[in-house]
Amino acid sequence: MISPSQARIRSFEVVPALPEPLKPLLDIANNLWWSWHPEAVELFVRLDRRLWASTHHNPVKLLGMVSQQTLDQFARDEGFLNSMQRVVDGLRDHMTRTPWLDTTEHAPGEWTVAYFCAEFGLTECLQIYSGGLGCLAGDHLKSAAEVGIPLIAVGLLYRHGYFQQYLNADGWQQESIPDLDFSNLMTQPVPGKEGGQLKIIVELPGRKVTCAVWKVMVGRISLYLLDTNVPENNEEDRGITGQLYGGDMETRIKQEIVLGVGGVRALEAIGVRPDVCHMNEGHSAFLALERIRNLIAEHDLSFDEARQQAAASHVFTTHTPVPAGIDRFPKEMIERYFRDYVASIRLDMEGMLALGRENVYNQDEAFSMAVLALRLSESANGVSQLHGVVARDMWRSMWPQMPSEEVPIAHVTNGVHARSWLSAEMIYMLDRYLGARWQSDPVDHEVWKNIDEVPDEELWRVHERRRQRLIVWGRRQLKKQLEARGTNAQQVREACDSLDPAALTIGFARRFATYKRGNLFMRDTQRLLEMLNNTDRPIQFLIAGKSHPADGGGKDLIRQIVHFAREAGHHKVVFLENYDIHVARYLVQGADVWLNNPRRGMEASGTSGMKAALNGVLNCSILDGWWDEAYESGLGWAIGHREMYPNPDVADDLESRALYDLLEKEIIPMFYDRDELGVPRQWVTMMKKCIAVLAPRFNTNRMVQEYTQQLYLPALHRARAMAAEGLKGSVRFAHLKDRLRTAWGGLGIEEVTAPVSGPVGVHESVRIAAVVQLGGLDPEEVKVQVYAGCIDNDGNLTDGRADDMAYAESLGDGRHRFTGVISAGNSGRHGFAIRIVPGGAMFDGVTEPGLIHWESNAPKPKAKPKTEKVA
Repeated sequence: MISPSQARIRSFEVVPALPEPLKPLLDIANNLWWSWHPEAVELFVRLDRRLWASTHHNPVKLLGMVSQQTLDQFARDEGFLNSMQRVVDGLRDHMTRTPWLDTTEHAPGEWTVAYFCAEFGLTECLQIYSGGLGCLAGDHLKSAAEVGIPLIAVGLLYRHGYFQQYLNADGWQQESIPDLDFSNLMTQPVPGKEGGQLKIIVELPGRKVTCAVWKVMVGRISLYLLDTNVPENNEEDRGITGQLYGGDMETRIKQEIVLGVGGVRALEAIGVRPDVCHMNEGHSAFLALERIRNLIAEHDLSFDEARQQAAASHVFTTHTPVPAGIDRFPKEMIERYFRDYVASIRLDMEGMLALGRENVYNQDEAFSMAVLALRLSESANGVSQLHGVVARDMWRSMWPQMPSEEVPIAHVTNGVHARSWLSAEMIYMLDRYLGARWQSDPVDHEVWKNIDEVPDEELWRVHERRRQRLIVWGRRQLKKQLEARGTNAQQVREACDSLDPAALTIGFARRFATYKRGNLFMRDTQRLLEMLNNTDRPIQFLIAGKSHPADGGGKDLIRQIVHFAREAGHHKVVFLENYDIHVARYLVQGADVWLNNPRRGMEASGTSGMKAALNGVLNCSILDGWWDEAYESGLGWAIGHREMYPNPDVADDLESRALYDLLEKEIIPMFYDRDELGVPRQWVTMMKKCIAVLAPRFNTNRMVQEYTQQLYLPALHRARAMAAEGLKGSVRFAHLKDRLRTAWGGLGIEEVTAPVSGPVGVHESVRIAAVVQLGGLDPEEVKVQVYAGCIDNDGNLTDGRADDMAYAESLGDGRHRFTGVISAGNSGRHGFAIRIVPGGAMFDGVTEPGLIHWESNAPKPKAKPKTEKVA
């Protein structure tokens, strides 16, 4: 090998030389639309099946390696050319399809959403993802392409992607680092204005870092990826985009500066100024500072004046239900990296650091990227209904005195992109029975109900073929793994023969973190072995997943599973190495049951079970994440009943027993209860209900519609209002907040009257009046609200709802009377408290931290509530 330090190396690019009739294959290969269309994939498989496998399903690389003889042969093959033309027509139709919003009355004109994420899981050959977050981001782009959302995306192009996993002889995870060849991927250099590849500059301490910009087409969506591995950078900086989630904290902060600050600059250089920016997790939160910096420079504003417009246009999605999962940097590191930056956003360093603290006054608190994103975004959401509750409780300290249910973090439940995860057999079957609408109209969610028209026998045969394919593939993978560990040939044969294509197959595949409890099914080994050794009703477990290289606990879970399988003397429990999109696709399509057993409250959403459900694979799961809102009788099985245990050992004991009970008493008997045609009718009925109910709900087409309607469009309209007339709205809002903060200490609730002399009836009205002191504020600038709910046994006001009181009259000297009415919809002890919050049109949909005043200035709404008994 000759390095650039040894000699001057001149490079040039070589592209596949295709015969003229086959040149459309290059256009298909360079747009990831092919990855969710089996008919497009089949074109490349037909060219050379073995080469397709050896290139890790990379059509660009395949086209450059296929022999000229083969290309010439297919260039004369009319059948192949006709198939190719149908694919070309399909891609063209996709690119020109009328966007969903343009068919509605809500079309907002020209607008753009920029979606930032640290990883994107789009297909197995583009390894710039690690797991669920990346696959969700990839599915988000695919559905945005299908639905027609005007979205562009920004990420990093990692030279080494994410690590490749293999196990040593002891079952301990080992990691190898791949080297991605961008010239043989569907990554295209973005041309610069002066020729060559577009490059932008990001400042780091004492130096400037150059970032090259690449583009990947995902249907009609452009994904821009930044790459620091360019000659202009020193060796250390060339490695910034070296590996996803690799390196130390220094590497992480540099990656996040490149993603956030560099991402905004890349879009500016391309000529795109997005109307809305969506931060998918906190890794990209520095983008908010860069957008504020641009507004300050262009309009000569203060930080707060620019902040209002920027925050209005930001959407932040949190995926982390535990504080330990948040990126936090020591204040010394922030000071070092942003010392020269803070002046450009017209803050001092203390002001900058406060943006990343939950408690702005605690100077010892680390700088949190999630807190930065929350402080600089008016819109935020969790990723399932339960996670929304968890996130509101987790971050409530940022909104002092606010009831947790009113903390401004909504939820949009995750989904998965159907065509990316459905098996080809299932897609063709759905074409026959659901018609063209399920593909041609991505916002028609009712079409899934037609799954009932599929004959039971046909659905079951399709599923049996997929299980058989999974087992054949699993045997090949197991053979490779065991041979690599030095297992003798006889043991390899016995192990592979142990996998049964007709046995009940339970899949478990996810990141191996301790809270996901990958070993829970082994809690009682004797009971498990009785099921595994039952030859009349055999079962088998196929397990996959990577542990973070620094997570020793997760690695030990994998080792335990491998040791159990070895000590049990058979391979009815198989760990499949190097979990990725390719492995996941086999598992979610071919398993019969999908197992998921995290500790409740620690799974934000989870999407692997959704992928399985699309294929009619029945879930058996703890009621956490998405399954907490999805589960109902007849769709699958719930482990437990939403219990929360303070002792984790007790939880493991009880929930493992519940799992064994479900397997022994319900799942295994139902699977093997066959009629004279060999069809398990009750099982197939559940499969159909699973698809009909869950496929339209937990689908990224539905998800991106919800993001658009609930978050993107409101952010767009509010950002436009703030930006009008040279950001006058943003400036006015900043000054209004200053005025309110200055006056807030002078507010008071002086008198509250509620003529309740005894019990009141259900739905009976109770009239309330409050006299408040507003100081120098006008009544139109505030809302006086009655917060009413139930009183628990500790005297706390719970399940409350806030209603605005009506302005009645001025009493002089800043005193005003407001009136309202409350009623209770059920009997029991009820109560209310009076509060003052900001009012006026500018605060519609905005909850400002610190601006809430309760009667008697109680720190919590549950203090001293007014109570009455409802009869």
